[in-house]
Amino acid sequence: MSDDPVSSGGSTSPSPAASGRRRVVKRLDEAECLRSLGPGGLGRLVYNSRYGPMALPVDYKMYEGSVAFRTTQDTFTDEDLRTGIADAEYDVALEVDQIDLAAREGWTVLVRGAAHHVETEAERTSLINAGIEPWIEGEPENVIRIAPTRIWGHRIHRA
Repeated sequence: MSDDPVSSGGSTSPSPAASGRRRVVKRLDEAECLRSLGPGGLGRLVYNSRYGPMALPVDYKMYEGSVAFRTTQDTFTDEDLRTGIADAEYDVALEVDQIDLAAREGWTVLVRGAAHHVETEAERTSLINAGIEPWIEGEPENVIRIAPTRIWGHRIHRA
């Protein structure tokens, strides 16, 4: 199996209790990745913070081709994802998966892109009206969109 996380090759041997079919890895194309992300849900925002690598849970939704989520203002994302330079944004990743641990099957999708803080009230209202919920309700919040520059994923299933 290749060290490349987007490699389409490779498989794993089935466990002795398996039905005799081996598990295989199938690379998902962009359309399949977007369908998997479509319903929204819980993902992990991954980025390099001022303290080193960071992975935080976010409740995301897809909105007009972007991944959008809301966070409280007094979190790491408020300081770490602001460059202080106009139109300069941090590169981040969002990892989402759905895994059946008992069957050892599932899928993973990784979205990479710039974290854009939504500042205009019209765009904020539009995202909020689309049903994008904050992780913690009732706190002042940031609304962040990730415009994907790269999307990849894979599915592990029985052949």
